[in-house]
Amino acid sequence: MKPPKNSNECGRKSNRMKTAKKRNRREADGWREGGNGLLEELYNTCRKELTGWCRAMTQDETLTDDLIQEAFLRALIHEKTLEMLQPAQRRAWLYRTVKNLYLDRLRHTAYEKVTEELPENPVEEGLYAEIDCEQMLQILPEEERVLFVLRYFQGYNSAELGKLFSLPAATVRSRLASARRRLQKYWR
Repeated sequence: MKPPKNSNECGRKSNRMKTAKKRNRREADGWREGGNGLLEELYNTCRKELTGWCRAMTQDETLTDDLIQEAFLRALIHEKTLEMLQPAQRRAWLYRTVKNLYLDRLRHTAYEKVTEELPENPVEEGLYAEIDCEQMLQILPEEERVLFVLRYFQGYNSAELGKLFSLPAATVRSRLASARRRLQKYWR
């Protein structure tokens, strides 16, 4: 952060912050003074009961406070909808909102745990690749599989494989081509 160039710059920033704080206080005071009588009534009648129910559900005081605060914030946002509801429906709306917020929190937490537990170890990935490779090789006939493994995994060339198996080098190449075609067909 850059230091202010002069004292006026500091004064302007602090004045803007003071103005914003005053505006927020006025809005909050307007809400407390009856600007939102419906929400105030809902808060006064349901908060304690809702808090007790939520605490029993979550077994966590901090989470309870967060959920109740979020529910009443949503009530503030959806005030027009709540005005159209009967008092019992408003109460049900709050309970449903808290329950849904809690379920969302649980899902999010479960997702975080799963993503944290995913393996990031390349050794495990190599193991999976090895298993995939073994499974793919199982579709080849025995002769082609042996030639394929020796050629592509052990590094023998077709002439050396021909000598090992008493086959012409051209036959070895033909069988390797056949093996590659089978694997390509399987892979697609």
